Amino acid sequence: MELRNIAIIAHVDHGKTTLVDKMIMAGKLFKDHEKPGELILDNNDLERERGITILAKNVSIRYKDYKINIIDTPGHSDFGGEVERVLNMADGVLLLVDAFEGPMPQTRFVLQKALELGKKPIVVINKVDKENCTPDEVHEGVFDLMVSLDATEEQLDFPALFGSGKGGWMSTDWKVKTDSITPLLDAIVQYIPAPSVSEGNTQLLITSLDYSNFIGRIAIGRLNRGSLKENQMVALCKKDGSIVKSRLRGLYVFDGFEKTKVDAVEAGEICALVGLDGFDIGDTVADAENPEALPPITIDEPTMSMLFTINDSPFFGQEGKFVTSRHVKERLEKELEKNLALRVADTDSADSWRVFGRGVLHLAVLIETMRREGYELQIGQPQVIMKRINGVLHEPVEELSIDLPEDVSGKAIEMVTRRRGMMTNMEPKGDRMLLRFEIPSRGIIGLRNQMLTQTAGEAVMTHRFIEFQPHKGEIPGRINGSLISKEPGKSIPYSINNLQDRGTFFIGSSEDIYEGQVVGENNRAGDLIINLTVTKKLTNMRASGSDEKMRIIPPRRFTLEEALEYIQEDEYVEVTPASIRLRKIYLKEHERKRGMGKAVAEVIEE
Repeated sequence: MELRNIAIIAHVDHGKTTLVDKMIMAGKLFKDHEKPGELILDNNDLERERGITILAKNVSIRYKDYKINIIDTPGHSDFGGEVERVLNMADGVLLLVDAFEGPMPQTRFVLQKALELGKKPIVVINKVDKENCTPDEVHEGVFDLMVSLDATEEQLDFPALFGSGKGGWMSTDWKVKTDSITPLLDAIVQYIPAPSVSEGNTQLLITSLDYSNFIGRIAIGRLNRGSLKENQMVALCKKDGSIVKSRLRGLYVFDGFEKTKVDAVEAGEICALVGLDGFDIGDTVADAENPEALPPITIDEPTMSMLFTINDSPFFGQEGKFVTSRHVKERLEKELEKNLALRVADTDSADSWRVFGRGVLHLAVLIETMRREGYELQIGQPQVIMKRINGVLHEPVEELSIDLPEDVSGKAIEMVTRRRGMMTNMEPKGDRMLLRFEIPSRGIIGLRNQMLTQTAGEAVMTHRFIEFQPHKGEIPGRINGSLISKEPGKSIPYSINNLQDRGTFFIGSSEDIYEGQVVGENNRAGDLIINLTVTKKLTNMRASGSDEKMRIIPPRRFTLEEALEYIQEDEYVEVTPASIRLRKIYLKEHERKRGMGKAVAEVIEE
């Protein structure tokens, strides 16, 4: 049986996971799924709700006399570390592009990596059944993009297919609708080269990790040359140059959604290995007698950190199952086994840890997963990681792309430049405008919410890390202060009604609150302490006008990311399975007055 290894790359929400699901069905490996209409690949609740792929996944289908290994990759830049590694396992890529939106920033980011690695692309223009879509123009746009990314002549001579992943059809002409997705499978077999196998001793580069509670860490990679057998002695060539001998306890290949245990694996196949000790991404599994290491691969560095601490608010333990420092520490250590862009460092306190990641979304996904598992914890303000290079303070800088209506582009430019952003390109697209900036990572924190407010939800923002550059100077933060609860108790509608002119509330009436909780945003600079537990004084006299109807404005509710981007440096986000609350780090007023030190950004000496 011949092999084809292919990775699917696309922008967020261009339909790659849906397309892979349809390919699996066409490949006759589709097993009865519990809930019809669900995406098989996005198999955790968070991925389904957000409509994004977080973890790269491996599946395989059998089509005619071929086994096609498909690697579904994330499209969001916060998970870029996943993308680059899995491209090492593929011989070609399916570039999936929306027929309406065309190639987008993240598409560019991943495609550039694929072209640099010499991968052969097949272009799939998806969603041609959308209203007002322009498949031919998008096709030309993809060609122009590849030219700008220095694609070779062979790469520019790419086959293109048009269709609808959701509708389950593909065709070489978008005006001619077919009844199946097989033209795409035929194109993969025809145009994607078989794995190139070189002569020599065993070599496998570990490009991905999996974790099982039963057998521990699992190494995943493509066998470049040689063969592997169960119980074989192998040498693990580590990135630091050391060599460790290990025995393979188990050998698996991907078959449909499952891993199937096999006795031996030949070169070219993507496989999973069990029994290796102390391995890391980028290490090489080599012949035990004559080990030869492959060039190691690098993983994206973290650019942001947050302080994770146990929940010590007055409401701790009321909604969660796992609340102690031991629980939280064990959970973070478990996450490190498979979340490669994550780092965890101890702090001076035994109850808190500094967690480093690729961005607010990357860390928010971890926090959201933990709260759904029953954990309670508190999170500090996101801090950007600084580096001191040759004595000069450097900070991470990102490329920011904003797609928005032309009439609000002036507001967007003003907001970004205020945050030390520098415009690099301005490109009209019909009645919309595509703006590109270079902006410090610090400037992106909290920008999305403000941008959506200013553009009435029309702006589409994407960003990706470029490099560390010299520090850009101060960036103005949130001007308005917080409304802080003075007393514990239940919020009384009468009190909220009387204080509505002081700011915007984050809580509704009759909610449990505690002293030091942030219950709203002050209309002015500086914090304001308010008492929401005051009830109306009752008398035995009735006077006209004294019982006016109360009109309470609905409270502003935060998502987890919004809350993390909103808080100031002297505040925490309290996260429990049922609630997201904002609070001051010091709950008592006299403790706050005594003052707390500024939150210090992490500085790495280099």
